[in-house]
Amino acid sequence: MTTGKETLIEFPCTFPLKVMGAVHPEFEQAVLETVRRYAPDTEAHHITTRPSSKGNYTGATVQVNATSQEQLDNIYRALTSHELVKVVL
Repeated sequence: MTTGKETLIEFPCTFPLKVMGAVHPEFEQAVLETVRRYAPDTEAHHITTRPSSKGNYTGATVQVNATSQEQLDNIYRALTSHELVKVVL
């Protein structure tokens, strides 16, 4: 019997989250703090940022130690509801 929610991801794994958001001095810290609520072992060196080509946004990639689909779903929901975040991939 299946749960109705299948995934192609094998857990645990390192999963890269791509986050686009506002150019703001607290963007990186805000993303890190949000991810840490569900993946507390995430450290500052797990996140890299760079400005968008026109400099209007900041892009961040966070390497998350993912343990379940539910954990990733919670991280996505938390990030997409944050005021500094525009898009999460």
